[in-house]
Amino acid sequence: MTEPQPQLSFTAFVLSLASTAAIHFGDLPDPISAESNLEGATQMIEILALLEQKTRGNLAAEEREVLNQVLYELRMRFVEVTSGSKRIIEP
Repeated sequence: MTEPQPQLSFTAFVLSLASTAAIHFGDLPDPISAESNLEGATQMIEILALLEQKTRGNLAAEEREVLNQVLYELRMRFVEVTSGSKRIIEP
């Protein structure tokens, strides 16, 4: 018999999407490719922005804070990448 999997929290879901964006930016190691993928990072930011829009008014304060902070940081990272700044985490 298999053990039941723990339920995924909203915060864990948001952080998972943010980690995927970081991989696309090249800030975290990609298990498949060492290349960055700006298009993939952009898509993750758009998904998180859509999630923020669709859940507005339905999140706990902590969930809303995490989502807003993640969106802010990813958007700032996008600006850094598109202006030629260095990566946050060096390999």
